[in-house]
Amino acid sequence: MCLILLAYKVSPQFPLILLANRDEFYNRPSRAAGVWPENPDILAGKDLRGGGTWLGISRSGRLAAITNFREPPATPAPKKNTAAPPSRGELTLNFLSASLPGKEYLQELTKQSSSYAGFNLLIDDGHQLFYYSNRNQKIRPLSAGIYGLSNHLINTPWPKVAQGCEDLRQALNKPSAENLWPVLQNQEQPADHQLPDTGVGLEIERMLAPRFIHSADYGTRASTIILRDDHGDTRFLERNFDHCGEIATVKDIHFS
Repeated sequence: MCLILLAYKVSPQFPLILLANRDEFYNRPSRAAGVWPENPDILAGKDLRGGGTWLGISRSGRLAAITNFREPPATPAPKKNTAAPPSRGELTLNFLSASLPGKEYLQELTKQSSSYAGFNLLIDDGHQLFYYSNRNQKIRPLSAGIYGLSNHLINTPWPKVAQGCEDLRQALNKPSAENLWPVLQNQEQPADHQLPDTGVGLEIERMLAPRFIHSADYGTRASTIILRDDHGDTRFLERNFDHCGEIATVKDIHFS
């Protein structure tokens, strides 16, 4: 997941509105969002390589989403026989499968978070929304507001985050799927002077800068909209894209 835009307790109609783009290599196998046969209480996509998920909800009202923290490769390079860090997608799956309150889950996670590559984690236990990153080690309860998260700390004003939040704010005048999809599908290219410098080089910064990404081997694989009303009923909409950037499948699931 590389972009999350969130309106929390802002819309009277939907106290939680989450928009997300999952950007990934096209050759990484995954399963589109659906109820998991192995755990019917979870609705999420599945990373078939790591076994976890980038975004999901549960029947108990839990929600979890994760983004990678973009940073240059560690130096010196690890030796070939060094074990790879665990998949970050298990952090979301573990929360969705658990019953611990959100704050307690994150307190336990802080004890082992250094074993994972950099991540940003959003979790909601049905009562409180939290943000945590293992790059600043702070458990942050989120109050009502509009938030943006990409591959740095929450509300870092990268162009896709800052303008995405503003476009989401405008769409809240009529929070329908028809008005929210364009927020995620925007492909505007920011000027070079607006781009962050995360150590990956200007060419890659340019490729990663739009909200909707498409390149030869990497791009936006899925766009998701989650609308949760004040009764806890949730509408989960997803568009999956092929390597050409075209819509391959569409999901529209109601989950109580």
